[in-house]
Amino acid sequence: MRDYVEIGLGREARRAYDLDDISIVPKRRTRSSKDVDTSWHIDAYTFDIPLVSHPTDALASPEFVIEMGKQGGLGVIDAEGLWGRHADLERAVRQVVDSHEDSWGIDSQEKYQEYIDSGERSVRTLQELHAAELDRDLLAERIAQVRDSGVTVAVRVSPQNARELAPVVVAAGTEILFIQGSIISAEHVQQGGEALNLKEFVGSLDVPVIAGGVYDYSTATHLMRAGVAGVIVGSGHTSTVVQVPMATAIADVAAARRDYLDETGGRYVHVLADTALSEPGAIALAIACGADAVMLGRTLAQASEAAAGGVYWEAQAAHPRFPRGDVHRDPGAGLGVPLETVLFGPSSDPLGSLNVVGGLKRIMAKCGYTDVKAFQKADLVIRS
Repeated sequence: MRDYVEIGLGREARRAYDLDDISIVPKRRTRSSKDVDTSWHIDAYTFDIPLVSHPTDALASPEFVIEMGKQGGLGVIDAEGLWGRHADLERAVRQVVDSHEDSWGIDSQEKYQEYIDSGERSVRTLQELHAAELDRDLLAERIAQVRDSGVTVAVRVSPQNARELAPVVVAAGTEILFIQGSIISAEHVQQGGEALNLKEFVGSLDVPVIAGGVYDYSTATHLMRAGVAGVIVGSGHTSTVVQVPMATAIADVAAARRDYLDETGGRYVHVLADTALSEPGAIALAIACGADAVMLGRTLAQASEAAAGGVYWEAQAAHPRFPRGDVHRDPGAGLGVPLETVLFGPSSDPLGSLNVVGGLKRIMAKCGYTDVKAFQKADLVIRS
């Protein structure tokens, strides 16, 4: 039964929970982590681990995307980022990194002001770099480079530009298309432009589509009926638009998936959680709430293959009029370690920022589960 509380005269709000509000209850039987299978299947594609990289140029160098695929995950390219705007991609990313001032070592008001100023400077740099015209041939060439490596190619476009860019990236070799924004619906309407009806659009494509972010049962159901193969819950670290408790949002979308499965007699739509929390415990909680896979951002930024060398931002930070999110480096994370170590260890870090998959497997095993689908049914409790 849904829990509503009165927040004022004549106004009620539903009580909801974030991932750090809940805990997983172990079963009476524990398992060995060696027996845990974390594989994930979507459409005709199989991945060894249920992890997807957030589509940001801070991560997605061609080397990173290829290595992510080789390690069993899925790397996502941002079609509207720097890949198709600058021939010297490494130099463009370096401009953002060089404009960034780290947050540690601040011991005076002057240094604090320098840090604040550098944050604005980094965003302006991103905006200037994204103002360059998108070269479709250059974008297609770089997508083809990833495709030639043999890994699965996933590319993100925004709802606003999906109609224009999707045919370009699909022709270049994209195998899974992400239509992703901070908030998405089954029909995107803009003044003076043709509405994007996802049901018609998805039906016209020859590749599976994953769409999001969504936060509620109704919108997720509409997207599923539009024919998407997966639904993204959340919008990463971007919190200036919506701040919906993720545990409840994931559970609601998982309920939509279950009801749609019954409605269609067996069509399963995958749920991807795009949450700001990305240590193994949070990944495990997202899956226990109903996610099939989790999008990671900052945790992967410490990998030596990541484009920005530990500095992190998301696509919304480059918006020309309303940038959302910042350019950030996590002072608590190790830097320059191979992506393989970030995902599989070995690790001497006690905070869980390395050996992410090993941590997830251990949590699943100690709670008595050996695969992702079974773990989605784990017992949960609310922390007092």
